[in-house]
Amino acid sequence: MTLSDQTIWNDLEQIRSQAPLVQSITNFVVMNNTANALLALGASPAMVHSAEEVEEFVTIASALVVNIGTLDTNFVAGMKRAMPKAKSLGKPIVFDPVGVGATTYRNQVSRELLELASPTIIRGNASEIMALAGLNAQTKGVDSTHGSSAALDSARQLSQATGSVVVVSGASDYIVSGEQVAVIDNGHPMLTKVTGMGCTATALIAAFSAVNSDPFAAAVHGMAVMGIAGELAAQRSSGPGSLQLHFLDVLYQLPFRHISESLKLHFL
Repeated sequence: MTLSDQTIWNDLEQIRSQAPLVQSITNFVVMNNTANALLALGASPAMVHSAEEVEEFVTIASALVVNIGTLDTNFVAGMKRAMPKAKSLGKPIVFDPVGVGATTYRNQVSRELLELASPTIIRGNASEIMALAGLNAQTKGVDSTHGSSAALDSARQLSQATGSVVVVSGASDYIVSGEQVAVIDNGHPMLTKVTGMGCTATALIAAFSAVNSDPFAAAVHGMAVMGIAGELAAQRSSGPGSLQLHFLDVLYQLPFRHISESLKLHFL
């Protein structure tokens, strides 16, 4: 498949017409943000994380997000049940290793989850991807201390080891699947001043993976829409507060023309 503004638009129209159900086991900080972003995009969010119901819910969901931002025992128990169930049903799993490399517990949980079920797509910042690939990258909480390009080799290693598409987000976003590498240069620095925008990107990728069976295409499409919407929202905003509002409005209204005019996509 040749990825382009038209293929992005085709998937976006599918999301808007199908309203795929995206199950999100995510962190307390971003639940509201990511649910609203999914709704604005056209998808249907379900923030279901209880271990007692996650497996049953996976059977009706179109995609699963697993985000380790605010870990606790109950969340981990839900993740450990949901991921193998989704894998057994062939449902796409999008894994967000928030802050991996920062603590021993976070590293342990990430290893255990990857052993239970290889994700379809992994999205993180450079430090997280480097840490997950087994390199001793330094993290500063959940923020990256590396530029996204520094993690490209780690992303390739991680993709080969897990069979997952690996997304490194940053000033430029790198999407890696084996030897395929796409680069998206959309986005805006103000996005880093709003909490949970990386987690929002993960959720959008999941929505695209729900309507496109090619995980590389779904990841590229999700990150492109995230970056374009961020750019357009920043143009209308005076600061991070108004950016959040405009970002949702742009997602809701985004036409093909803005995708076509704004897309900055190339391949290595």
